[in-house]
Amino acid sequence: MTDAAPVLNVPQDVLDHFAKLGVSPETFSGGLLGEKLGIRIVEASPDRVVGTMPVEGNQQPYGLLHGGASAALAETLGSIGAMLHAGPGRYAVGVDLNATHHRSATSGLVTAVATAVFKGRTAATYEIAVTDDTGKRITSCRLTCMLRDV
Repeated sequence: MTDAAPVLNVPQDVLDHFAKLGVSPETFSGGLLGEKLGIRIVEASPDRVVGTMPVEGNQQPYGLLHGGASAALAETLGSIGAMLHAGPGRYAVGVDLNATHHRSATSGLVTAVATAVFKGRTAATYEIAVTDDTGKRITSCRLTCMLRDV
């Protein structure tokens, strides 16, 4: 199985800005934490962001996917969507994150889908569903970001 090329609807100026910070558009993972967690963005637009993260290496002592890792995945995806919505010369800052953990994951890859529910001038809110390899929802999140000028 080969990795599909990411479908990133990211403006070139945003990619150029992140390239200066050492972030590769091929892995556009949302920064150093995202890279440490193994987050990979496979689709990105202001309306929908999709990413994956391995369970391996992101487990708590009982061998289950750490809830904080799921929350970091959700915040990464929602923040990317909000940043893309904000547009050039603006950035997004997470101000509220809610996560409800429904079931555990012990192996494989989790996939998260962030869907815009509100895109305003000064704030954006995303619903993020994290699912396991079988498509079962393991975590539901909601993220609100404040949109600021650079």
